[in-house]
Parts: sequence; C-alpha cells; structure tokens
Amino acid sequence: MAATHGEYRGYLRNTVDIEAGQHRFHPVQSSEPTYRPLLFGTLVVMGLLQVASSVAILLHLTGYLQEVDLSTAPRRPIEEVQTEPVLNALRDPRKNRRCKTPKESLPSAHLPIRAQHEYPKKGQPKAVTIEWNEEDIYRHRMGYQKGKLLVMESGFYYVYAKTCFRYYNLPEDSSQAGAPLVDVSNTQLIQYVHHESIKQNSRAVVLMRTGSTMRWNITSYNMYCAQQGRGVRLEEGDALYVNVSNAWMLDKQGEATYFGAIKLGNVFG
Repeated sequence: MAATHGEYRGYLRNTVDIEAGQHRFHPVQSSEPTYRPLLFGTLVVMGLLQVASSVAILLHLTGYLQEVDLSTAPRRPIEEVQTEPVLNALRDPRKNRRCKTPKESLPSAHLPIRAQHEYPKKGQPKAVTIEWNEEDIYRHRMGYQKGKLLVMESGFYYVYAKTCFRYYNLPEDSSQAGAPLVDVSNTQLIQYVHHESIKQNSRAVVLMRTGSTMRWNITSYNMYCAQQGRGVRLEEGDALYVNVSNAWMLDKQGEATYFGAIKLGNVFG
C-alpha cells in the first residue's frame, strides 16, 4: 500500500513537473504570431517582383515582335521613307539659299548724292528732285531711274533719307570772288520724301517731311542736316524720290546726303 501511495505521489509530482515544464514553452508559443506579418510581407514583395518581371518580359516580347514585323516588311525606297518638306527643301536650291542667307535676298537700295550735278539758285524756295550717283548706287532687286527708286517687289519697307545743307562765302575763296552775296538770313531748308503709288495711277503723295527755317550769317560757315525714316507698305511698280528746297546748298558728300530703302517683310491682307 505504501508503494502504491508513493507511486501515486510520484505520479502527482510528475504531473506537476510536466505542467511546470509546459509553462516554460509558453513564451515560444506567444512569440509565434510576431513572425506572421514578416512572412506575409515577404510573400507580398515576392508577388510584386513576379508581376513586374512578367510585365517586363511581355514588353520585351512585344518590342521583339514589332521588330520582326518591320524586318519582314518589304523594303521601300528611301524617298518614300523621308518626309516631303525635307525633300522639297533639298530639291529646290532657291529654298536652300533662303534658309542660309535670308537677309541677302531682301530687296534693298542705298543712293548717295551725285556730286557733279549743279542745281540752279533761281527760284530758291522751290523744291527739286535730288539726283543720285548711279556709279555708286547699291541696288538689290530694286530699280532706279532719274532720281526715283523703283519698287520691284511688294512688301513692307523701311524708307530713310538724309540731306545736309551748307553755305559759306569766305573772302579768300577765289571761286566766289565777284559773285553776288545771297541772303541766307531767312532760309527755308525742307526735305520731302514722295511716294508714287501704282494703285493711285502713280499720283505722288508726301510720305515724310522735315526741315527748318535757318538764320545764317553770310560770311561764316553754316550747316544744317535733316534726317527721317519710316515704315510703309509698297507695291510692285511704286516709286520713291526726295525733293528739297534750296537744293543748290546741298552737301555733295555721299556720307552727308543719301537715300535708301530696305524690305522688312511681306504684308498679308
């Protein structure tokens, strides 16, 4: 009976020990849920990588198929592959010139005064047309005839003119010896730029006007310059010219008295 009771107690101790031993493993069981989010995240990342690799493979295969289609297509001449505007520019040499040197193709002209021309002193206030030096005239796609600048291409132009007047009558000047003195104490020096319009039957209108009334001394050196410029629409067949009063006083140097025009562009509408 004692043995039996001892075994029973031993059995009870072993049961307690077993239960105590089981309590030692509870931390391991409680830590098991902490690994589940990490495992789940790993699976999600692997899934995303798999999807990305599949998409990349699909795009690569699609590009490859397109290359195969292009390579197997019948080859066309180079002219058909190129764009039409590029070919037209290459075939037309005039377009190449316009692209390379657009400013050189613009109509323009510069006219210096004709030094050998003499203007009468009679009728001083009356305006007369200035004659320009044909030997030193610069013209590009514009004409010239008897003091008039002729427009050969319609468009919007910048027109400019400068005239210088001077007067002196020194005693030592032999060329003026014996010549009657001219009253320059109240002299009108006016510059006009005229425009003859082909649309108005070449009727002349004043495009620009400037000048001054000068009170000069008879025996001293006197000088006055008038300069003006503006933009204007001109048509093919139009003409431009410059008139001045007291033209006999004009400075005959080309850098002092000149006239010109340059096309700035086309005008539509």
